[in-house]
Amino acid sequence: MDVNQAKQEHLLALKVMRLTKPTLFTNLPVTCEDRDLPGDLFGQLMREDPSTIKGAETLMLGEMLTLPQNFGNIFLGETFSSYISVHNDSSQVVKDILVKADLQTSSQRLNLSASNSAVAELKPECCIDDVIHHEVKEIGTHILVCAVSYTTHYGEKLYFRKFFKFQVLKPLDVKTKFYNAETDEVFLEAQIQNITTSPMFMEKVSLEPSMMYNVTELNMVTSGDQGESTFGKMSYLQPMDTRQYLYCLKPKPEYAEKAGIIKGVTVIGKLDIVWKTNLGERGRLQTSQLQRMAPGYGDIRLSLEMIPDTVNLEEPFDIICKITNCSERTMDLVLEMCNTRSIHWCGISGRQLGKLSPGGFLSLPLTVLSSVQGLQSISGLRLTDTFLKRTYEYDDIAQVCVVCPFTSNES
Repeated sequence: MDVNQAKQEHLLALKVMRLTKPTLFTNLPVTCEDRDLPGDLFGQLMREDPSTIKGAETLMLGEMLTLPQNFGNIFLGETFSSYISVHNDSSQVVKDILVKADLQTSSQRLNLSASNSAVAELKPECCIDDVIHHEVKEIGTHILVCAVSYTTHYGEKLYFRKFFKFQVLKPLDVKTKFYNAETDEVFLEAQIQNITTSPMFMEKVSLEPSMMYNVTELNMVTSGDQGESTFGKMSYLQPMDTRQYLYCLKPKPEYAEKAGIIKGVTVIGKLDIVWKTNLGERGRLQTSQLQRMAPGYGDIRLSLEMIPDTVNLEEPFDIICKITNCSERTMDLVLEMCNTRSIHWCGISGRQLGKLSPGGFLSLPLTVLSSVQGLQSISGLRLTDTFLKRTYEYDDIAQVCVVCPFTSNES
């Protein structure tokens, strides 16, 4: 700003005030016992205090609201609102008044003015009012620049501006973890921590998946036809508290059969978080696209499509294996079944499975039995590609609980 311009007295006065929700008035109750010297004096004063709750005067929380006494904190994702008023303090009529409000961030300059047209004239003791809103999307230093230009009664054009600097803070700390299942499912754990100094009501925490996935939220407990949040009915997050959210992503049917495409997918989606603070003041954050490390399946992948949870000891049971060619070449496969100490395969080992094209798959029903009780691992399968004479061994494919069906009754 020019020095001479700063010293010049202007006909107009600019006032800027941040608009925020009020807070509940709090007081400090002072009490004593009836046998003490003040007697009921303190109780009488609190009953006469208009800010206390009738019948509950000893509570710190009152019935009145308090307007903000300072600028306060602004957090990322909240809406910054400000009231701008230009008042004519002089006895002259001022013409061609133009009020402009810009917000300067570390990366851009935004125009927040509702109208860019000038007001024809402003009479003495009259004012021009405007309210601006902006959803804060960057952290760090922000500068609100308010500029006013006008023409005096004598045709002199004047201009001045004011700067209001404030910091935008980070309200939440979000950490994510990915877990790749044996199938094409992906589990996402999101840890959200409230790093502000006041409680938050978590209105919504959802995952918007990428185009290749469908998402299932695992934060509800189903009771009959209704679902209840695992965090209870009142979803409050206290300062410095952390909460875990879990989601399951499954490939869409049109992509599930294309092993090569799913194998290379790293972009999963983004989190959408909505919360409320003092008296319903709303905030919203969206993360950038979440990315995972693509799982390494190798050239060929073997997974289980169907296996029973519990089987009987020494009784054959059926499983269905899915074999997927994840390479870019055709394979000619041979299946070998090798018995282990507890798992015994039923059928012919060394069976020809035929050719499998790139990205192709086949479902293979097999029969197996266990000779040992307890939790047993399905192991002992071997696939050989006869084209390259390359062998792939698969152990600990899945686990099954083996129980003994025979019980003895004592008479």
